[in-house]
Amino acid sequence: MKEIAQWAVEAMSAEGVDYGDARLRRTDREIIMTQNDALRYVDNFTELGIGVRVLVKGRWGFAATPFLTKEDIRKTVKKAVAIAKAAAVVVQEPIKLTQDKPARGVFKTKIEKDPFDIPLGEKAGMLIAAYEKMAARKAIKRVSGRMYFRRMHQHFLSTEGADLENLVYTSAATYNATAVGQGDFQTRGLPEYPKNAGFEWIESLKIVDRADEVAEDVMKKLSADRGPAGKKDLILLPSHLCLTIHESVGHPTELDRVLGWEANFAGTSFATPEKRNQFRYGSPLVNFTADNTLEGGLATWGNDDDGIVGKRWPIIKDGILVNYGTTRDTAHFIGDAESMGCNRADSYASQPINRIPNLSLEPGKEPLSLDELIADTEDGILIDGMGSFSIDQRRYNFQFGGDMFYEIKKGKITKPLKDVIYQAITPEFWNACDAICDERFWEPYGVLNCGKGEPSQTQQMTHGSAPARFRNIDVGGAFNG
Repeated sequence: MKEIAQWAVEAMSAEGVDYGDARLRRTDREIIMTQNDALRYVDNFTELGIGVRVLVKGRWGFAATPFLTKEDIRKTVKKAVAIAKAAAVVVQEPIKLTQDKPARGVFKTKIEKDPFDIPLGEKAGMLIAAYEKMAARKAIKRVSGRMYFRRMHQHFLSTEGADLENLVYTSAATYNATAVGQGDFQTRGLPEYPKNAGFEWIESLKIVDRADEVAEDVMKKLSADRGPAGKKDLILLPSHLCLTIHESVGHPTELDRVLGWEANFAGTSFATPEKRNQFRYGSPLVNFTADNTLEGGLATWGNDDDGIVGKRWPIIKDGILVNYGTTRDTAHFIGDAESMGCNRADSYASQPINRIPNLSLEPGKEPLSLDELIADTEDGILIDGMGSFSIDQRRYNFQFGGDMFYEIKKGKITKPLKDVIYQAITPEFWNACDAICDERFWEPYGVLNCGKGEPSQTQQMTHGSAPARFRNIDVGGAFNG
């Protein structure tokens, strides 16, 4: 396969481009969905093709094709060059690339079992077995299950001499139970815990064994009191913080949003460049690290689609905004000489765009367990799992729900709640963080469906954390206004 990408690089050189790269990618994907004891949907998807990107007269040109003959690739390169030349008539600052050293190497996700070798019946059977453990509870009317697997094999070559190969696997499984009764309905899901790993990861999650726990939770929610309104301390678990981190820290620190280039899917960013090394984003306890070398991280691909090898760097240090997620064509706008490697495309046929890296809240430095954190909380709510959310066009004002809620009074969990939401302004929220559990309780949850761009692309990344407490946050039950 690599020879096909080499044809593209040779054609680019013949065209005299200033820079060019080729991504020859095969993607295999399987989605399995069940409802109760029935297999409802299976999507087996394979795509193979090449995307070529050229820089001519300070403008990008991009084209792609699934036809992999030498002549088709030559025509595709010519098309990309023509697009770049057409774009060059627009008078604006030419695109500049950081001068990162061209990388060479091979990266493969560590796996024990290729999920695409596991029979469909075995995978669907696990989801159906989870339903069967819940079915005796008559109030549970529906259990919707889902498994997701992806295998991406890519060769990346550039006119600068980059030569990279990636073989990346992603595996995920979840299900969601719906209970009906008492004039209400409620849902509770198995928190999805996707990872770049093989089928052995799904086996380790014990999804059938955990079905009773999910069933008990949804029954508790059905009879629970609705969440209160007012100021409350919140203890947020990693399964919930994943999405809050994603929306209120991940997207605001993508440099293309910061520069105002990207405004789709809830806008640009308040975290503008003059705030770098100056702005207090969170309390001194708050440290966010981007790490595209994180083992099993959903953005751990070995390199990005600029050919930049995965890196680890701080985004927020001791509460201060210190860096962003950057690419080769954005980094110089904030005075950086190297890219942090955040350019990724969701298909061979998509042009790479600036994406959130694996971005995590560092655990607390002092020993602190979840039980101790609860015992130290006088009046609060514990939130587990993801729920609904909204955030404004500057990533500033937000509102989040969750999947499971518990009232905390005088250091003890007293009862389950339902329909809890909280509202905050991003820097005020992170400055309200006064405690984070230590590394024993750190867990890397992830997002599989991050949408961005026009036309839209879907991407994945991991957001780890330990349980953390946030003081005096505005809380409102969903039906309390």
